[in-house]
Amino acid sequence: MTAAKKYPNLFSPLDLGFTQIKNRVIMGSMHTGLEDIDNGFERMAAFFAERARGGVGMIITGGFSPNLEGGLGHEKSSLNSQQGVANHRTVTDAVHEADPDVKICMQILHSGPLASTAAAVAPSPVRSRISPIVPNELDEAGIEKQIADHVSYAAQAQKAGYDGVEIIGSAGYLLSTFLVEKTNRRTDQWGGSYENRMRFPVEIARRVREAVGPDFIIVFRIAAMDMLQGGLSWDEIIQLAHKLEDVGVSILSTHFTWHESTVPTIATMVPRAAFASVTGRLRKEVSIPCITSNRINMPDVAESVLAKGDADLVSMARPMLADADLVRKAEQGREDEINTCIGCNQACLDHTFSGKLTTCLVNPRACNETVLNYDPVTSKKKIAVVGAGPAGLAYATVAAERGHDVTLIDAADQIGGQFNLAKQIPGKEEFYETLRYYKKMLEVHGVTVQLNTRATASSLKAGGYDEVIIATGIKPRTPDIEGIDHPKVVSYIDVINGSASVGKKVAIMGAGGIGFDVAELITHKGKSSALDIDLFAKEWGIDFKNHPRGGVTGVEPIVAHNDREVVVMQRKTSAVGRTLGKTTGWTHRITLKRRGVKTMSGVEYRRIDDQGLHITVGNEPDILDVDTVILCAGQTPLRTLYDELEGEGLNLHLVGGAYEAAELDAKQAINQASYLAAAV
Repeated sequence: MTAAKKYPNLFSPLDLGFTQIKNRVIMGSMHTGLEDIDNGFERMAAFFAERARGGVGMIITGGFSPNLEGGLGHEKSSLNSQQGVANHRTVTDAVHEADPDVKICMQILHSGPLASTAAAVAPSPVRSRISPIVPNELDEAGIEKQIADHVSYAAQAQKAGYDGVEIIGSAGYLLSTFLVEKTNRRTDQWGGSYENRMRFPVEIARRVREAVGPDFIIVFRIAAMDMLQGGLSWDEIIQLAHKLEDVGVSILSTHFTWHESTVPTIATMVPRAAFASVTGRLRKEVSIPCITSNRINMPDVAESVLAKGDADLVSMARPMLADADLVRKAEQGREDEINTCIGCNQACLDHTFSGKLTTCLVNPRACNETVLNYDPVTSKKKIAVVGAGPAGLAYATVAAERGHDVTLIDAADQIGGQFNLAKQIPGKEEFYETLRYYKKMLEVHGVTVQLNTRATASSLKAGGYDEVIIATGIKPRTPDIEGIDHPKVVSYIDVINGSASVGKKVAIMGAGGIGFDVAELITHKGKSSALDIDLFAKEWGIDFKNHPRGGVTGVEPIVAHNDREVVVMQRKTSAVGRTLGKTTGWTHRITLKRRGVKTMSGVEYRRIDDQGLHITVGNEPDILDVDTVILCAGQTPLRTLYDELEGEGLNLHLVGGAYEAAELDAKQAINQASYLAAAV
């Protein structure tokens, strides 16, 4: 079946009158961290050009601040100079050379009260819940300056060869803080009535259109549901949309949160296309195209959204990190070869908010296109990879893609290793996609796969291999505690696999990612809300049907029933859950708290017996009357085979958990294995 028949909406062009977008897939805005590093423009050019060649219709860059008050700190990449324009030409030229039909727009982002600078500004001096800075209140002259700076930046972007700009008016950034009463307490023409509160973003859009002329794309990122108690009402959103359309905005891009909202919108626990229906409602109110976004990670999901009439364009931002060729693969009928975004945020948004370079857990080449390449080999080697977990799969597929003769060996009856545990946790069903991808890549690149096969030192020595890669992973660490072999003590592996029974009163020893996953699993009832939008909405207190202010005002989350008493404990004295992902950890903490799961830190484990778990906290002894103690107390590398082979004259390498298991991390395992395989 041709792509036109399979995805008739996805691959139809969109006519904007003065120009055309070749298909309905937008690569949405993402911060990359490339903006201010050495050779940053060269690397940005390679990053975006690879996505242009991959078939996307339009690209929107990460946000660039129009001035210093905007707080992004992109001094090297600023457009406010002739050199800045020339630098950005490197990026736009690369995209247009890769595919002249692909459009590229710059996002103009003023952080407002979220700017990490003492110069931060806002309509009123109201500190964001997630920022330590109280912003400076703008006076009339300051407001005019902010408008002028946005207009000037858009004009500079046009000179730099961009096909358009996206003005972000959502997420708690500057423009959106004018719209909401809680952050705009002004009584002049820029505050008070809603007509006045929306004057600032509308005036920016109007003056930008005047400056750039009629043949330039202006996208406005509108908060279609801001997930704030007391946020924008539906009528206010429609009113703003009409005004933006009137002043010449080309496209509305719907956004669904402020950064300080306590509703997850981008985590893997969020159902696919969960918010598209909101865009669909707005689309009926305006005559300009609308973009929808969030957790749309495969072409069939995008096609379904478009077919329902919920959007004119679909934004797939993180999916373009995971696979630059996503659109082209869909066009060629190779969907099973798509490296799907799993919504983990571990290497993208967690990196962004930690000041690190953005990349992707399942695709370490993302943002490293000039650094990590899988070039064809000049000398073919025979390679054995022992262990088909994330590290072994990454090494085997990359080495084979480059042309090496690779054999992958695993004692289990399926590939995946620890991913086979992760996929069973409610909310982490996307891990099935990663395993589907690797299974296909093993086939495409001709890897010889030997499952149900235990590699031995003798078999590897006799195999005539040029390289032997030990990716045997980890084994759970067993703490040295009296009574650790008591019948009520079970391993997290046995709990997840269902081979261990779990009682009604449970202590989980270890509060890292695995401890939280196990707590999620044993307190979960019924269908995973990641697979059901209505259930997800109930659990997080969202009313999609009636759209109260912010979509959440007055809506109480309905907590799934949990009939277990569970406590998650750690030896560390720091707050439980602090080591979880920066952008998703809070969702797990809230979920378990709502289910009544207790947490304890600074715990000394003394012994386990028929009475329960004996502990000491703050010099106070206690006995937890529990039926089950689940060990999630870390891992140690599984290196037995490596130790047997060391010194035997083989070219031997450790990767993944077998190399370092202190913090079990698929991101690190895949990254390390990919770089090693690229160099072999």
